[in-house]
Amino acid sequence: MREHFANALKEALKAKDTRRVSTVRLIQAAIKDRDIANRGHGKDPVGDDEILQILAKMIKQREESARVYDEGGRPELAEQERQEIAIINQFLPEQLSEEKVKEVCAKTVAEIGAHGLRDMGKCMNALKERYPGKMDFGKASGVVKDLLK
Repeated sequence: MREHFANALKEALKAKDTRRVSTVRLIQAAIKDRDIANRGHGKDPVGDDEILQILAKMIKQREESARVYDEGGRPELAEQERQEIAIINQFLPEQLSEEKVKEVCAKTVAEIGAHGLRDMGKCMNALKERYPGKMDFGKASGVVKDLLK
């Protein structure tokens, strides 16, 4: 994935797409920050799964910023955040549909044999292992919670 970001940066520089250049650089900086933090703890550099988590976190941050800008009467800044979200989304695998998320959650709950809310953590960990970056785990946790009630 790192090579994919490097190539995207080169293409954006050639196309003089300043928004894409700055967004890809932000992605690379976030990955490098995590690499440095891991090195401090004696861990390996981040892998593709962890990169997908970083990208998902970046999207959540930008969605929150866009909402705050909209509420604050700054639509131009909210639009910049949404443009960055669109660019980051291009690097994520295709997201599962809402129906597919419900289906996958029900299947995971059945496989684990979860019977109550105390088993929610097991279900969410299994989903995060099996579908990294392919669904919004905030929404998935709501689905799992409803299934376990």
